[in-house]
Amino acid sequence: MKISVVVPVYNEFRTIQEIIRSVKEVEIEKEIIIVDDCSTDGTREILENEIENDSMCRVFYHHKNVGKGAALRTGFKYITGDIVIIQDADLEYNPQEYPRLIKPIIDGRADVVYGSRFMGSSEHRVLFYWHYVANKILTTLSNMLTNLNLTDMETGYKVFRADVIKNINITQNRFGFEPEITAKIARNKCRVYEIGISYYGRDYKEGKKINWKDAFVALWCIVKYKFVD
Repeated sequence: MKISVVVPVYNEFRTIQEIIRSVKEVEIEKEIIIVDDCSTDGTREILENEIENDSMCRVFYHHKNVGKGAALRTGFKYITGDIVIIQDADLEYNPQEYPRLIKPIIDGRADVVYGSRFMGSSEHRVLFYWHYVANKILTTLSNMLTNLNLTDMETGYKVFRADVIKNINITQNRFGFEPEITAKIARNKCRVYEIGISYYGRDYKEGKKINWKDAFVALWCIVKYKFVD
């Protein structure tokens, strides 16, 4: 099976080359689809000069900063693989875990796999308590409305059968993508699995972008997409 790795990028000058190198090192057949969401820190120049000519990579550019959800929506248009993996460009998630994440789909047991930061014995960087609390609240509320029992709805590692993600209309432009896609796979009766993953989180000095405003948007999206397609 061929894997399509979709990488949304915004101002990741320090990490973009390393994450692409790490993805390429994973020994599975794959394509890498990179969507730059109008970076202004030199990321775009690295993509143009260092990565665009790589035969494994295809790079697309937004001319206005719109958000992670919009970048993913663009990337999903160009996938040609059988399985789709979302890969953030900030080095918080380890591409060497791809084989574990895709196995339930390859085995025919799952349509969607979430990589959970809160289950299993993999290593995790210890960071913000209140971010953890907010995540657990949002995940619990999402579970109540979707009737799923996820431990980490907001995880950046989400894996889909390609036909599943192609048939879902994504409307959220920013981090509202996470509750939106969760609600829609639940409504579509997808078979969802979770697998514990390692997590190397960043703090705000290191470039972390999600904030409390995004948590309130996520709360609204949890309710909205229970009822809206």
